[in-house]
Amino acid sequence: MIDCGEGTQGQVRRSHVNFSKLQAIFISHIHGDHVLGLIAMISTFGLQGRTAPLHVYAPKAYEPLFHAEMQMFCSTIDYQVIFHPVDTTLRQVIFEDRSLTVETIPLRHRMPCSGFLFKEKTGERHINPKALEFYNVPRSQINNLRAGLDWISPDGECIPNDRLTTPPDPVRSYAYCSDTRYMPSLGETLKGVTVLYHEATYCEDMKDKAVKYMHSTAREAALTAKAANAGKLLLGHYSQRYLNEKPLLNEAKAIFENTYLTDENKTFEI
Repeated sequence: MIDCGEGTQGQVRRSHVNFSKLQAIFISHIHGDHVLGLIAMISTFGLQGRTAPLHVYAPKAYEPLFHAEMQMFCSTIDYQVIFHPVDTTLRQVIFEDRSLTVETIPLRHRMPCSGFLFKEKTGERHINPKALEFYNVPRSQINNLRAGLDWISPDGECIPNDRLTTPPDPVRSYAYCSDTRYMPSLGETLKGVTVLYHEATYCEDMKDKAVKYMHSTAREAALTAKAANAGKLLLGHYSQRYLNEKPLLNEAKAIFENTYLTDENKTFEI
């Protein structure tokens, strides 16, 4: 999960996400709309009998307050909550498991803020059953073939791996960038990202406010996506001035066509 504002628990339930499957929460910065739902959710997990550890990655400045909140509201929970302080000035891998890495993206906001880049690891190659049958490859070799090894037949013939398998699925990546002033260098940092979520608080006619409050315009979000050669751009974090969000979308699409507006419980394919 990325960020945890008020109402997060209700949104998770409406999305039919199983609380028990949540392993880690990544907090971009400690403005209330990004963090005020965290302690309440941790408490709810305890009431539901959670036993698996929960990892929280957040700016280092939040650590004293987080521990104070845990002591005040969650001192009786029966599972472990591990806080990982994040240096928002560095680009570094902060989480890794068998299939995924999470890397920080330093952003420019009114307080320390970090985006996150989620990137799949390269998967195994896919077995070609017909090729295995043709070359009489025993099933005991499947794991070796998925790992990219060639096969040596009983008579000593080397069968190249690419005759027996097909390439793994393309690696997908997702970058989350909220809240931030426009950063021209960000596109290079995120080069080739599959999906980019970038805040678009204002249109260009209110760029003075974007500069003042350290946010981005829809055009600037699109410029970042274009520079990154992103596959898809998702806009969010709109100012309440925009009851109709279409101007934000139109402004971005003029620069980067494959742009979409996000909304509560709306899903997108990666």
